[in-house]
Amino acid sequence: MNNKSLKLLFILELLLFFSVPSSLIAQKSPWQLEHIWASDTLQPKGVAMFSGLSDGKHYVKLEKNAIQVYDYKNGKNTRTLLSGDDIKYEGKPIQIRSFVFNHNESKVLLFTEMKRIYRHSVLAKVLLYDVVSKNTEAIFGDAMVRYPTFSPKGEKIAAVLDNNIVVYDMVSKEITTIGGDGKEGEIIYGAVDWVYEEEFSMNRGYEWSPSGQHIAYYKFDETRVKPFDISYYRGLNYPITETYKYPKAGEDNSIVSVFTYDFTNHQSRLIETTAQDDSYLPRIQWGSAQLLYIQKLNRHQNHYCIWQVQVSLQKKELVWEEKNKHYVDINDQLWFESTGTVFLLTSEIDGWNRIYLMDTKNKKSMACSQEKADVDHICHYNPKDHIIYYTVADEHPSERQLYSFHIPKASFRKLSAHKGWNAAYFTQGGLYYMNVYSHFNAPPVYHLCDNKGQIIRVLENNQKLVNTLENFERGATKFGEWQTSYGVSLHYWQILPPQFDPSKTYPILFFVYGGPGSQTVKNQWGGGNYLWHQLLASKGYIVVSVDNRGTGFRGQHFKKETYLQLGKLEIEDQIAAAEYFGSLDYVDKQRIGIWGWSYGGFMSSLGITRGAHVFKTAIAVAPVTHWKYYDNIYTERYMRTPAENPEGYNDHAPLTLAGNIKGHYLLIHGMADDNVHLQHAAEMINEMVQKDIAFDSEFYPNKNHGIGGGNTRLHLYKKMTRFILEKL
Repeated sequence: MNNKSLKLLFILELLLFFSVPSSLIAQKSPWQLEHIWASDTLQPKGVAMFSGLSDGKHYVKLEKNAIQVYDYKNGKNTRTLLSGDDIKYEGKPIQIRSFVFNHNESKVLLFTEMKRIYRHSVLAKVLLYDVVSKNTEAIFGDAMVRYPTFSPKGEKIAAVLDNNIVVYDMVSKEITTIGGDGKEGEIIYGAVDWVYEEEFSMNRGYEWSPSGQHIAYYKFDETRVKPFDISYYRGLNYPITETYKYPKAGEDNSIVSVFTYDFTNHQSRLIETTAQDDSYLPRIQWGSAQLLYIQKLNRHQNHYCIWQVQVSLQKKELVWEEKNKHYVDINDQLWFESTGTVFLLTSEIDGWNRIYLMDTKNKKSMACSQEKADVDHICHYNPKDHIIYYTVADEHPSERQLYSFHIPKASFRKLSAHKGWNAAYFTQGGLYYMNVYSHFNAPPVYHLCDNKGQIIRVLENNQKLVNTLENFERGATKFGEWQTSYGVSLHYWQILPPQFDPSKTYPILFFVYGGPGSQTVKNQWGGGNYLWHQLLASKGYIVVSVDNRGTGFRGQHFKKETYLQLGKLEIEDQIAAAEYFGSLDYVDKQRIGIWGWSYGGFMSSLGITRGAHVFKTAIAVAPVTHWKYYDNIYTERYMRTPAENPEGYNDHAPLTLAGNIKGHYLLIHGMADDNVHLQHAAEMINEMVQKDIAFDSEFYPNKNHGIGGGNTRLHLYKKMTRFILEKL
């Protein structure tokens, strides 16, 4: 069959697949950006994560400034445990922002004020409330602290105050300080520095032992890390400048150490340090009362070890080791049995991300998930019955299914009932879980299920939003796959205009992220971006997204092909996709655009530079323009240092390719972005000015990497919509 016949057949298939009665379309309401970004009209309802009580039959939620108790099975509210309106502190009712129970729910820490620091960390003002006596106590006074937690037996409370760990004893009413020389910008105890928090997804830097006798904690010495300044504009005569430590690619890191503090003799012991070999210690975790596990990763992040430490004996043993020619990803998929000598973890040692059971005594391991399928998340482990619950991309990379694996029987059981995207959140004890299911065109449905996968009841089905969406024009969508001319199979989705006519031609806009291990081609509700793409489709644009090489859940080889050359293969695939769709009869190949955020902004900037012959228009939001300006943990994982890999850094950087721009380029950045600094945009603009390249730009003072808050997101999408309508 020749190409012309193939195209004709494809058009006939489109007519059958995408046809929507025009009489129905005529009745639909037009999209408005205000519906998406300035109201809750099109926002799905969520279900707050509930905290299970120790009886296994009830859970609690924070509602209307009160902690309410519910029955799992029937969902009925059984009682109000406490209300902030009834708790007086300094003569006034309190506003509960969050809460944490002790082991038997006799006491609760109430967070009455919260202030975000970085992506994961927050400061909080904390009150201790006694459920029995109804007494309220400000254990740390008016101070704002980080990471307050009860000890396992509930007799102590630890937190981080002024970069030191403070421990309050509820019996003696005394406070013990661990560290003591903590200082902003220099020494941190019990918390982590910016780059660990951002790139290793860490927050609390201390862990109680199961017995409560010890605390294992980090010490970060960041004195040698170079500072970065961010200016905030708040109506004063002079801007406010905030400084924090940010190690860029190739630069010095904090010196990180791990200690244990013994409450019996009130002494700290050094367990591990990175001072000598410049490596990372991305996780500490107790396996039992005396066994502490420390994960260690070299600076190239291709040699990973788990060390088992017998704390009392100060004896250390290597119990897991991986060496990879590319890199090893760090995650929180480490689950222990009660003995502390058997654990679960995920690893790509056989080319796919699988679950392994490791017995450190017998030095044996076994695989506990499907072959040639990437596990996404270990959701729960029942050590009594030896059952693992996990989500995996076994049917297609764009979907997630929930499975259980019975270790003694080596048997799998599929628990999720729907194709699409499933995420499971288990309650304390694992008797129940909340399954969150959605697909590309449908918002999330929340089910409460038992651990056999049986639905007990619907928590939220978002039917109101489903009904509302029926009133709007929505273009037909399709998931597909095609093979490039160089033999790479790529997955995509596309949205067509509601009144699509294959005899006409349409402009096409690519939505891209494309970073290592990421995905945009997901059969999952896409929220605001999905709705915005439907708005653009209603205005006559085809919207497409393609997962290029380097993206995740297609095995290790596909994900790690981009090693040492970020931007090269990824943009080759996006260009190939643009050329493929541009060859279709219903696509105007002279009107192809691309947009993305963060790594996606890096990719869209490459689209308008390396792909200037294909992409007419590009929007880059908060883009990386040269990897030498980005942090070292993320960048060096994929690129090594600039000194080791100068060609990899320079050859595929939008900054060095800026002179190639021929089309329309819109550069957008938050001026208080602590992640991808405004420096990326500033240097790109300098280069474009020197090369006499025309461009458009938009900058948002006081806004971080998310560029949100107030009217900001609406303003941003109005700008992007106008740009697309005018330039594409």
